[in-house]
Amino acid sequence: MLYGILAALAALLLAAALAALLRVPARRLGVVDRRRQRVVPLCGGVAVVLATCLVVATGEWTGAAPLGDGIQELLVAGAAVAALGLVADVRRVKARFLVGGTAVAAACVVPYGELGPGGGMLAVGWIVFVALGFRALDHADALAGTVGVVTAFGVGVVAAAELMDGPAVLLSVLAAALTGFLMHNWPPARVGMGSCGSLFTGFLLAAVAVLTRTGYGLASSAEVMFALTAVAAADVLLVLLSRRLAGRPLLRGGPDHLAHRLRRLGLTPLGATVLIATAASCAVSVGVLVHIGWGTRTGTLWVAGVTLAVVLGLLRVPVYGLRRPTGVHVVGRQGGVPGTRLSGTRRTAAGLATGRTAAGLPTRRPGGPAAGWPPVQP
Repeated sequence: MLYGILAALAALLLAAALAALLRVPARRLGVVDRRRQRVVPLCGGVAVVLATCLVVATGEWTGAAPLGDGIQELLVAGAAVAALGLVADVRRVKARFLVGGTAVAAACVVPYGELGPGGGMLAVGWIVFVALGFRALDHADALAGTVGVVTAFGVGVVAAAELMDGPAVLLSVLAAALTGFLMHNWPPARVGMGSCGSLFTGFLLAAVAVLTRTGYGLASSAEVMFALTAVAAADVLLVLLSRRLAGRPLLRGGPDHLAHRLRRLGLTPLGATVLIATAASCAVSVGVLVHIGWGTRTGTLWVAGVTLAVVLGLLRVPVYGLRRPTGVHVVGRQGGVPGTRLSGTRRTAAGLATGRTAAGLPTRRPGGPAAGWPPVQP
């Protein structure tokens, strides 16, 4: 008990210190993200990974908190996923490489002996889904970190109920490291998590959830694990349905996630984060109560129903704007005659701002006179 408290405190302080120290190097190396016209260095994920791995490895090395069979491999696989996410933060990486790398790491930690080949493949798919879901949650300040802390406590309680001390210690250290990171990530954020930390967090949470539910029925396990990670699943489902219905590429980014839509409804960035974290707390609590036998399957079904209703409701919030027609009609001068209609002339970003096309011709706003016509005399 005393070691657990000391380990959590060490992880919190170490993550907070590393996040502060890595801010300047991240800016100089260009490992940044732009959020609401702010440049945020993506060094928080590295701090979370280093703090978690160092504290847990110290406990294993000193013998104060042995991890047990399979947990060392889990931590190594999580570190490999974090390294892949760091590469994605530094330079652009196609999504299929992130999916493939995370799937390979998940395949190395799934207990096929207890789950069987079919159950093992489903577990691999679920771990990849949750890891990418937490990466998608990193679209707003403090969101991925807050949901990660709540989920880590919930899955840690499930592991402790199964007398799995190693995973419980691992997730308590992870929750503490995320809390230290949140000291710099609370709105307005001074550092961001990035793919490194979000993939690492989602991977560990999903993998430990699979380990704790090994030996239970497939249907009941799916219900409990969905409740534990309902917010991440809702965000992924919302984005996929929204882009599919809008005819947009599924892998193209956009302001169509949970927090984006809640801000469209009038919530502040902090208000959206708190609301989503509260929803995650409720869903995680239901999953924990059902696992330890203090709740029935009706609770997890309610979580699934509410999640689906929220997704369908938020789909009605407009986020993409109007699609521009392919052929843009421009009024300008051709051959010295003003007012000639040029079909298909492309517009540049600068041209939209100055009222001129790429060919130097003035554009016409719908229902108004030609912008920039007549030309201003020097």
